[in-house]
Amino acid sequence: MSFCSLYARLLRLIPVLLLGATSVLGFAPFYLFPLPVITLAVLFWLWRRSDRPIIAALHGYVFGLGFFGAGVSWIYISLHDFGEMSAPLAALATALMCAILALFPALAGSLQGYGKRAPAINAVLLMPALWVLLEWMRGWVFTGFPWAALGYSQVPVSPLAGFAPLLGVYGVSLVAAVSAGMLMLLVATRALRWAPLVALLWLAGWGLQQVQWTQPTGAPVSVSLLQGNIHQDLKWQQGSQEQSLNTYQQLVLSSRSRLIILPETALPMFSHEVPPSYLQMLEGHARKLGGDVIVGIPEYRGSSIYYNSAFSFGSAPQQTYRKFHLVPFGEYLPLRPLFAWVLEVLHIPLGDFSRGAPVQQPLQVAGQRVAVDICYEDVFGEEVITQLPAATMLVNLSNDAWFGHSIGPEQHLQIAQMRALETGRTMLRATNTGVTAIIDQRGRVVKRAPEFEVFALNGTAQGYSGSTPFVRFGNYAALGLLATMLAVAGILIWRVRRP
Repeated sequence: MSFCSLYARLLRLIPVLLLGATSVLGFAPFYLFPLPVITLAVLFWLWRRSDRPIIAALHGYVFGLGFFGAGVSWIYISLHDFGEMSAPLAALATALMCAILALFPALAGSLQGYGKRAPAINAVLLMPALWVLLEWMRGWVFTGFPWAALGYSQVPVSPLAGFAPLLGVYGVSLVAAVSAGMLMLLVATRALRWAPLVALLWLAGWGLQQVQWTQPTGAPVSVSLLQGNIHQDLKWQQGSQEQSLNTYQQLVLSSRSRLIILPETALPMFSHEVPPSYLQMLEGHARKLGGDVIVGIPEYRGSSIYYNSAFSFGSAPQQTYRKFHLVPFGEYLPLRPLFAWVLEVLHIPLGDFSRGAPVQQPLQVAGQRVAVDICYEDVFGEEVITQLPAATMLVNLSNDAWFGHSIGPEQHLQIAQMRALETGRTMLRATNTGVTAIIDQRGRVVKRAPEFEVFALNGTAQGYSGSTPFVRFGNYAALGLLATMLAVAGILIWRVRRP
């Protein structure tokens, strides 16, 4: 192959790269939810036209590079601005991560080629099922990075969000991908029969939105979500700890709510290092209001064992939640003998936490049973539901200051909205710099604090009881549907290919 021919082929891949990048506009903070369905339909069309599996894989890979390059570019900010990694190395690490993530749509593109002789089966069953199967695998391979799953783009305004309490985020992804396959066939083959089927799927989603899966329990509780706006590059410096203590003391003492929530690691010191008078202040103020305070504090247990924890203080006995799902290289070091050098490059305080128990009980505070998760944990819906249906509401303590002024905090908010929808529970988010918000059981943001301001978000939150189908079955329902689609596609394709 000549240089000119190779150059021409590479130029033809630029639109595919832009197609993937454009898909990000379907997610928060843009919320153009039909767009990822349309861009995926175009990718399916490219796969349909590919004459070899390697070409389909290449299209999937380049699409993934554009998608992840635009969608998770905030990783660079975390590594460079706050992890103090050099700009070239941070850019290289971010590019490498995007290159690895792009392998998942590439593999989907390669595998769908087995259904080429049955275009309708391929587009409606095989392509969507493989896309979501690889998306699900991305959520657990190497501890998982399920960020920017297709289903998140449909929350909260798309009719397809109605499938969330039934099938979870991967079920929403699947319905969106099936819609993309039908849309591709509608345009590519001009077969109008696909139009009413697409409409039927979206109408079904709208109908499911009218279902009340859970029931209110008890009276609404007053809540205060406190946002200290402590700069990440100053937070862990010795001289700045007093600023954190003073800021949150003022916010706590000005609150009149029964449930007061502070962010992840709001007090940047080990729990045994916090002045006893400070903890007594938290407990005394909460008791005076007949409620409780939940605050994020690192917890030291001796022998280099420490946890990213949340403590409750107040009317109820003190309780603790310890973070289970840790961020690789940010909160723990995988394969320490191989990657010990990373801790020398990244200046991340407390970069090697211990894991909490995989299943923990909800905290009983302010008359509610609260399922706590810390920061990145709320990306894993199948883990959030381990505290349900016992819990009456969800609480997420985060520090999204690591994302800086990027789209990362808005994407994280959208993920929290999906968790509220899946479980039929109110979600309360207390963050360091934003987005601090009260989210109702339908995934709608009721109130939110302005970002990068010291702010106390006051409101009320309703507890809920009961179980959505997702709470009962987790991802198994969506995975069962995937398995059925793949099996049916395999049987039909085998019949078509049989001589």
